[in-house]
Amino acid sequence: MQVANWYRTYKNKWWALPLVLPCLLFPFAIWCNANTVLNDGRVFLIYLPLALMTALTILFGWAAIPGIVLALLIRYIPLKGEWIALLTIFHFLFPITLSLCGYRVFSPRRHCIDFTSLQVILQRMFWLVLFNSALFVMIFQIGVFFGWYEPMRGLIAENPFRPRMLINFQAVLVGTLTGLPLFYCIIRIARNPQFLKSLWSRTRAQAHQGVTTMEFALWSTLMAMVITLLLSPAGPSGSIFKTDYTLTLLLPVMLWGATRYGLYFITIIWTPLLILLCRGFNNYLPSDVGLQLHLAIVTSSYAMFSLTIYMMSAISTRQRSMHTKAYRAAFIDPVVMIPNLRALNHDISHYSVMTLVFLSVPELELLGRNYGVLLRIKYKQQLAEYLRPVLDEEEKIYHLFGHDLAVRLNCETHQERIALIDQRVKQFRFIWDGVPLQLQVGISYCDVRQPVSHLYLLLGELSTMAELSLQSFHPESLQHQGSKRVQNTVKNKITMMNRLQSALDNGDFILMAQRIEGARGDNYHEILIRMNDGEGAVFLPESFLPVAHEFGLSSKIDRWVLETTLQFMDKYRERLPGCRFAINLTPASAGRMQFPAEVKGLLEQYKIEPWQLLFEVTESDSLTNLEQVNQTFFALQRMGCKVAIDDFGTGYASYSRMKDIHADMLKIDGSFIRNILTSSLDYQIVESICQLARMKKMQVVAEYVESEEIKEAVLRLGIDYMQGHMIGYPLPLSSLIVDAGHLPE
Repeated sequence: MQVANWYRTYKNKWWALPLVLPCLLFPFAIWCNANTVLNDGRVFLIYLPLALMTALTILFGWAAIPGIVLALLIRYIPLKGEWIALLTIFHFLFPITLSLCGYRVFSPRRHCIDFTSLQVILQRMFWLVLFNSALFVMIFQIGVFFGWYEPMRGLIAENPFRPRMLINFQAVLVGTLTGLPLFYCIIRIARNPQFLKSLWSRTRAQAHQGVTTMEFALWSTLMAMVITLLLSPAGPSGSIFKTDYTLTLLLPVMLWGATRYGLYFITIIWTPLLILLCRGFNNYLPSDVGLQLHLAIVTSSYAMFSLTIYMMSAISTRQRSMHTKAYRAAFIDPVVMIPNLRALNHDISHYSVMTLVFLSVPELELLGRNYGVLLRIKYKQQLAEYLRPVLDEEEKIYHLFGHDLAVRLNCETHQERIALIDQRVKQFRFIWDGVPLQLQVGISYCDVRQPVSHLYLLLGELSTMAELSLQSFHPESLQHQGSKRVQNTVKNKITMMNRLQSALDNGDFILMAQRIEGARGDNYHEILIRMNDGEGAVFLPESFLPVAHEFGLSSKIDRWVLETTLQFMDKYRERLPGCRFAINLTPASAGRMQFPAEVKGLLEQYKIEPWQLLFEVTESDSLTNLEQVNQTFFALQRMGCKVAIDDFGTGYASYSRMKDIHADMLKIDGSFIRNILTSSLDYQIVESICQLARMKKMQVVAEYVESEEIKEAVLRLGIDYMQGHMIGYPLPLSSLIVDAGHLPE
């Protein structure tokens, strides 16, 4: 372990791998070269050492220079002497340095050398291949001109415009173009063997998804046939298939592979094939007539083939990558990273029979409001990961809007599978800030058969069934409950929502006022709301307010009630001087940060004194954001308005919340007042509430005071205000003008 850690720490130092690898790989690069004698001079068909030195410098930076110098000295001092060895060092390092400087300037922070990225492919082709190779050959030509390379004069012609010069330049160009990716991969594997696994996964990822084993076998067979045809020795009589024209058969086969198998595969396979072709050129080129011209044509073909194959492979790989990204953008939610509703709609079309499971987590919505969207995202991710072991390979979990998830099972309903999912969900604990949380999850399911043309309606029905599951504590089947009934429930909600919206637009609400009598003679009225459907029917609040809360319309209704009440007070301020009204607020309005400012603006607009308004907020489990509610209460109280807690005693954790909520008044729920004379328990509960209210200096209001006996009992308990049918029935708001002796206008 210590040796491994030491190796990982120091392997990139100049005296480690950068010093060893050049000495090991340089002889291999020399062996891969292909050359021949032409007119008493030597020409190359492919030259790879420059590609090796460039790859080393790219990967190790300046730390590679000592290793490159050492490798060149070991190679050339015994063969050519010290002077030639020093010149060779200069001629390798000078073009490599200039090309890398230009490459880093025009492609900053780019250190890889493949040609996948089309944005920088021109810079890589120019600086790493063309500029590097041209400068390398030019220095050799200058050395020949000045007589520095007398022992190597046969390598470069004195006249730079001779075919031999063209052949050698193309050899260096092809070697750099094809050798750079090859040596880059070899060095990366030597530096970190885990890169081989990464390279394999990238190669598989770049291949077209439609590639089959049969197709790859056919391509490999054709490639092997063409290579065998080119490299097998020609007979004494020759053959029309044994010419340099046969080399052109490689291009369509390689282009086939380039467009189907990806850039990494082509890069890995093409360079070894090209080395074989260059080393076995004498098997398919005529050696008696026009060899120099044939070599020029063949090396040009090598260069153009390599460039065309790499470019086509890069373009095809890039297109597949963009298609994959587009697919993920269309079918994978970019935030939750789970397949979305569009993916569900796409996937169900591929299965004739399946089961759709709907998961609803309404508490997630409430927690998300308090702790942010990240909690909702993490919950869905963790739940999806927790359910994965009980699903088959092709079955998926889908992210729906809000707090819902869907699961697609590739089978007809099996109660065992549904029960297993239900058991798994109930065992799930969501970890947030190190604390395990268990949220209640509603589960519904149904069998689905093709064709499916009503997915969105089906999901709505399943959502309704999931709400029923939250009450029954077991998965609910849509088939067992009957989709017609569920559809009617959803339809009724939509109809009521449309009526609400129409009432908001047209002002089709009716305001009622119910008198509240004070024990000390100070009275006020509570504003109650009814809805008129325009056809004579009147809806009570319990029929439409839950729908308004579900569809987010409750705050708009509260504002309409408030503004209409203030308009009434402004209009009849002379006839009803000093009138006071209590206005009910939903938890949604009480939890809005902007609500106090809106109240202040309306009071200023209609010139109403704040002490004339009392806001009642129902104590319920919807009142979750106590911090924001208290801020709203404080702001209203600072203005001069009063705040009351309505229906106290029936909500969730009433007594515990009483410690945290700061209000002026407390309205005891009528279910306790109604039986105060017959139930000693109810009497003691009311008495305890009164004691707690006095400790917090809050006034108390009793609802459902419907007889003289109840009124006397309430007064004995010291309750400040009374409300009920004995005190007064809810009457239209305009009736207050009639009671005051005036007819309404």
